[in-house]
Amino acid sequence: MPELQTLLTGLSFGESPRWHDGRLWFADWGTREIIAVDLDGNREAVLRVPTAGGRDAGGANQGPFSIDWLPDGRLLIVSGRDRLLLRREPDGSLVSHADLRGLDYGWNELVVDGRGNAYLNGAGFDFVAGEEFVPGIVALATPDGAARQVADRIAFPNGMAVTPDNATLIVADSYGRCLWGYDVGEDGGLSNRRVWAGVGEGAPDGICIDADGAVWYADVPNRRCERVREGGEVLQRIELDRGCFACALGGADGRTLFLVATEWGGAQRTAELAGTGQILMAEAPAPRAGWP
Repeated sequence: MPELQTLLTGLSFGESPRWHDGRLWFADWGTREIIAVDLDGNREAVLRVPTAGGRDAGGANQGPFSIDWLPDGRLLIVSGRDRLLLRREPDGSLVSHADLRGLDYGWNELVVDGRGNAYLNGAGFDFVAGEEFVPGIVALATPDGAARQVADRIAFPNGMAVTPDNATLIVADSYGRCLWGYDVGEDGGLSNRRVWAGVGEGAPDGICIDADGAVWYADVPNRRCERVREGGEVLQRIELDRGCFACALGGADGRTLFLVATEWGGAQRTAELAGTGQILMAEAPAPRAGWP
């Protein structure tokens, strides 16, 4: 197992790590901040998202928000409470990039491909509130802001990644214990769903792709991060002492694997365990590839 180094501690609930412009960016769901940190541990709270996080008046969980960038460098932010995909303009203002209210799901993950298509996914039920299980979906927001559903029947969709050729979208299904693969059409639509990799007793969360075509996936209940090839062969495993929620490749040569980890005792203990979040680093065998 590669040696782990600690980059940050004391996070409330880190998610959605992305390497961008020489720093690791991530969302802290507890503080509703988007934070950027360099490899020396110097951190900056770049933006606070007022409409993301928390619970609505009816008690429904509205917590998730995720980030990624358009090809022109503008930041996209999933705002769970308003069910909007926001865009940060060069002057720092936030505007609506796509309206997701017509697709009534609790939006979670986001990935933007090399053509500017934004893929979002959401579970069909609020597991925090104890709602009855309903499978989730994947939606597409095109560069012009139009949004539509492009995939369904995913038990609990989580991390997503797009291959370097923009031809395949990979979706982690935490409840389905697999990574789904989809062919991406010219219009951004998805087809030819198949099991890209089964993960046995794993529960894949955030994912990223490397230049060997392998996928790293974070696993909360099993407290680890695994690297698998298409078909499911496990190539590498990193054991942690707390739940691993997400991972990203970055650094100067793309070979630094960032692991976002937090103590997890179930959704009802999130506030109690706030402050146990960490970002760890390890050397990876292959550099980053694709998106994010």
